[in-house]
Amino acid sequence: MMSLKSKRELLEMVRPRYLKASKVEKRKILDEFTCATGYDRKHAIRVLKKKRQVQKPFNRKSKGYPAVYRGETVQALEQIWEICGRICSKRLQPFLPEAIKVLERCQEIELAPEVKERLLKISSASIDRCLRPVRSKSPRGLSTTKPGSLLKKSIAVRTFTPWSEEQPGFMEIDLVAHCGNTTQGQYLNTLTCTDLATGWTDIGGLSHRSQEAVCQAIQLMRQRLPFPLLGIDSDNGSEFINDLLYRYCLDQKITFTRSRPYKKNDQAHVEQKNWSVVRHTVGYHRWETDQQLALLEDTYADLRPYVNCFQPSVKLIAKERIGNQTIKRYDPAKTPYQRVLEREDISLPAKARLTNLYVQLNPAELRRRIDQKIDQLWKLSR
Repeated sequence: MMSLKSKRELLEMVRPRYLKASKVEKRKILDEFTCATGYDRKHAIRVLKKKRQVQKPFNRKSKGYPAVYRGETVQALEQIWEICGRICSKRLQPFLPEAIKVLERCQEIELAPEVKERLLKISSASIDRCLRPVRSKSPRGLSTTKPGSLLKKSIAVRTFTPWSEEQPGFMEIDLVAHCGNTTQGQYLNTLTCTDLATGWTDIGGLSHRSQEAVCQAIQLMRQRLPFPLLGIDSDNGSEFINDLLYRYCLDQKITFTRSRPYKKNDQAHVEQKNWSVVRHTVGYHRWETDQQLALLEDTYADLRPYVNCFQPSVKLIAKERIGNQTIKRYDPAKTPYQRVLEREDISLPAKARLTNLYVQLNPAELRRRIDQKIDQLWKLSR
């Protein structure tokens, strides 16, 4: 069988004769050419007429375009990506100008003008290509939700304020169990609360999953919010579906609703934060002791401002179904802090307090402290 190099040499020899030949002679030339090369007759005609090139060898690399993002640009991108918590490119790309401004203000990075210009122009697809070698996968944890009591019928009624995803103050809440590979015995938990309108996320450690601990954690969460708590939506676990929390919401005029059993999409916002905030930070180890609880709470004291001020997220703004396809459209990625400042229904004093806190924060220093405390937690679990 002829090699590609031999076929090209034969082609260059035969083509001039083929183009000048009569119809009868072309037929004879084609017979000889197809017999020697093994080409289909129609393909041989196109090749001889220069309408198609001879196939290139598979091991030959195409020239393509020269790489634009490399060297210092990729190193700076990786550094910013690490500081921002390894978020996806769709969230990182719109936030890059703000991240660079804050990190330069805190003297955490020093970028050359051409590197900064490239980073401000980079697309999310290019970010994915640059970061592909350093990405990693994470494991999954165990579910510890157990059905609550017959109070479900009462809690299903929405009271006081109609539920609204467009008004700050309506939050999905859920527990994350730090039980390791088994749910036996006593272990620590994290209460995750996510506001649907702004994405504001609050997390707190619990020594055990009791109704008293959950109710106390919700009271502490209310004090940290930059807006009033108007409603909570929980799953059907007994730590939420109980008389203590139900009565507390009645007294404080907080709308209390619950999701449907075995329907995790009913709480999609907080379920996503369970992974991206809690699991992504503290992992899947088992925590049990008071010392670990104190260290976990100390970690969350830094994690809360880090997530709300420096972790952008996208929000669904439109969904259209065309045939069998559902097309979703999202707004540009923004941090919960930015979304809170944009709201006209949040008070100016609350915004002023947030702005004053924001200018004092250093995301790189927060990230270093969080990682240091997590390392201490992991050492305690060994």
